[in-house]
Amino acid sequence: MVGGGRALGAAALAAACLVLGVPAAAAHPGDDTGVGYDVSHPQCGEDLPDEPAFAVVGVNGGLATRPNPCLAEQLAWAAQQATGQVAAQPRLQLYVNTANPGQVRDLVTTWPSHGRTPYGRCDGDNSRACSWRYGWERAAVTVREFFVPAAEDAGVDPDPGAYTWWLDVETTNTWQTGSAPARARNRAALEGMVARLAGSGADVGLYSTGHQWRRIAGAVPADSPLHDLDSWLAGARSPAGARATCHRDPLTDGGRVVLTQYVVGGLDHDHSCPTERPWRRPLSGPD
Repeated sequence: MVGGGRALGAAALAAACLVLGVPAAAAHPGDDTGVGYDVSHPQCGEDLPDEPAFAVVGVNGGLATRPNPCLAEQLAWAAQQATGQVAAQPRLQLYVNTANPGQVRDLVTTWPSHGRTPYGRCDGDNSRACSWRYGWERAAVTVREFFVPAAEDAGVDPDPGAYTWWLDVETTNTWQTGSAPARARNRAALEGMVARLAGSGADVGLYSTGHQWRRIAGAVPADSPLHDLDSWLAGARSPAGARATCHRDPLTDGGRVVLTQYVVGGLDHDHSCPTERPWRRPLSGPD
């Protein structure tokens, strides 16, 4: 994927796809009917799996500022094909790209210059306030300009509050780096997105790997709106690996691992985790 206006080379893009399992074409014969799939802009024009148990559709086109050009078609596919065979998972879910380009704000046109936030007033600087405002504005644009028109074209409910939205947090997008304050500003950007999405009535979760999450966001304080969000963990390469990933630590102390992703034959599969067991706290060390 691409972050903050920087184009990745082919090798970097392939590595990014491997880490977060960029989805691909149609399902293989014999796929588990209880599995879900996630698709986005790389699948434009591809044949998509028949009768997934549930589907997660990417609203953005690799960047938080860019729409998925085939969003309407993929929303229609999900609404028509998803069977709902996994009771714990909504038939149609969404995910959005995230970023925080505050350290290179002079190179982007979307960095905010004003606005009130839980961290005070944004004045255009590289601050937690402007990071929060950046996330809020990216989510607002994603909903208003990308999702709603595509949902109307697809004939699905355009109310953003009717869906679960996953925040796609990965190192291939542009983030602030190098310090604990940088990670705090990254968390603020994600909190701004949560505020906009949850304010519409939507459920919100976090999609990443433990390693990437720690690099980008670090430990989440108990008073953060991110603290209690559930996790969708990427990185497995088999059904057995996905089931094992359900028992890994969630991305935040208060959340649960409710969904895991694995890749078979270049196709993203999503496994729903049981949620009745007790959960461990996230580890602070590397994967």
